Parts: sequence; structure tokens; C-alpha cells
Amino acid sequence: MLYVKAPAKINLTLDVLHKRPDNYHEIEMIMTTVDLADRIGLKATESGIHIESADRFVPNDSRNLAYQAAQLLKEKFHIKSGVIISLDKQIPVAAGLAGGSSDAAATLKGLNQLWQLNLSLDELAELGAQIGSDVSFCVYGGTALAKGRGEIIQELPTPPNCWVILAKPTIGVSTADVYGAFDFAKAEHPNTQEMIRALETGDYQAMCDNLGNALESVTLNLYPEVAQIKEQMKKFGADAVLMSGSGPTVFGLVHQEARIPRIYNGLRGFCAEVYAVRLIGERDPLA
Repeated sequence: MLYVKAPAKINLTLDVLHKRPDNYHEIEMIMTTVDLADRIGLKATESGIHIESADRFVPNDSRNLAYQAAQLLKEKFHIKSGVIISLDKQIPVAAGLAGGSSDAAATLKGLNQLWQLNLSLDELAELGAQIGSDVSFCVYGGTALAKGRGEIIQELPTPPNCWVILAKPTIGVSTADVYGAFDFAKAEHPNTQEMIRALETGDYQAMCDNLGNALESVTLNLYPEVAQIKEQMKKFGADAVLMSGSGPTVFGLVHQEARIPRIYNGLRGFCAEVYAVRLIGERDPLA
């Protein structure tokens, strides 16, 4: 069995620029990885693709992005053998943390090794773009500016060290509904260039000041529970708070470790899934 780590991501910025002719949205976002990860196990078998997971919310068929990653490699490189993909899920499902995309990216990297395909990271990222918007970023990991549909990746410096508190309410958010309700005229656009400058200079306060997500106001309006978590996280003392992706997970950045218990325990009072993790922010050296 070959094991690969699949870390979650958060959005330091997320901007929606315009609707594209292909009906996707042109986006510009800065993502970074955090130390909350799924563990992907890959075992060669004679034929077929088999998904194993104890999480009842994880599909075990072609709806699963890890399944799609294996299927893409099998078809493209005429692989006759099969694989059993075991998913040890730690990242919440449908949370705006790219759990499924990270699983797909880890599957691509693991099968590249298992099936001895000798593909470069750039080639794997290009294949990942066919599976989903965040898969290319997840292949590289680290911190990056993503453009287009998310497939154009520019590596950025690692953010200043800090803790990240993640809180996911028990609701599910439809990404399609959020984008459908998005109004370009009313949107608040983050300052992507200022965030890049904050990362380049290692300025923690500037990073906090420039967090921004153009989709956040839409999701907060559709799902008041997300707004409530954001307010509580601020009240308990996080330095800066933002929703990740299209939601519903909210994250807070915290510089002083001593503040963690109060924020964590306060949120646990009304939110089942709360995590206190470190920012990773740098590319996996084994990637």
C-alpha cells in the first residue's frame, strides 16, 4: 500500500472577475495549505477502480474526484491494472477546503509513482485541471496565485507563521447557487496585489488586513449560520476572519497560541466541526 497526504487549503483571497464564454467564471485567488489532511492509500489490483471510505458522505463511484483521477490516468496511458483507493477523511466534506480536489491530486501523484508513469508535476497539474478547478493547485500545494478557472498557477512565498482555526457548520452550501446569486455590480473585490505584497514581505498584519472573498457576502446572505460563526470567531479573539471558497467553512488567523483554547472552545459550543491547525504554506518537497 502506497500512502499520500492530501492537505486542505484555505483562500486568503478569492476574486470573481467576469463570466467566461464557456460559462465558467474567471477567478483570481490566493490559496495556501493548512495542516489538516486526508490520507490516501493506493493498492494495485488486477482491474477496476475501487473507492473505500468509512465516511458515508463520500461517494464510491465516478462522482468521486479521486476515482476520476485514476480513471483519467488509466484511459490516457492505457493502464490495464486497477487500484483500490482508500480515503481516510479528516477534511470535512463539501466545506470549501478542497478536500475532494486534494484527494484527486494525491491520487494523481500516488498513481504516477505506483504505475511508474514518470510524469512531471506540471504534467500532473495539467491533467488535474481536467478534473476540477482546485486540483492543479493541490498537485503543487504550498501557496499560490490561481487564475483562469483555477488552473493557471503562480507560486508565492510562504505566509508568516500562524495558527488557523477552522469552523464548519452542519449545513451544506451549493457552489452553483452561490455563483448563481453573485452580482458583479455589488461585489466587494479583494486587493490581490496587496496580499501578494504582504506575503513577499512576510507582514502578518498586512496579510490579516487584506483577507478578502468576493463570494462571502453572497453565502452569508444565503446561509445566516455562516455569518454567525464569523461573528463569534471575531468576538472570541481571532486576528482576522474569512470564509474559505464558497463556504461554509470559516477560518480565523491567530498569531498568539495562548488565544487558541478560548476561540476553539467558544466555537465548539455551537459548531460540531472545529479544528486548530498550523499554516503549512510551502510546497511538499516530495511533490
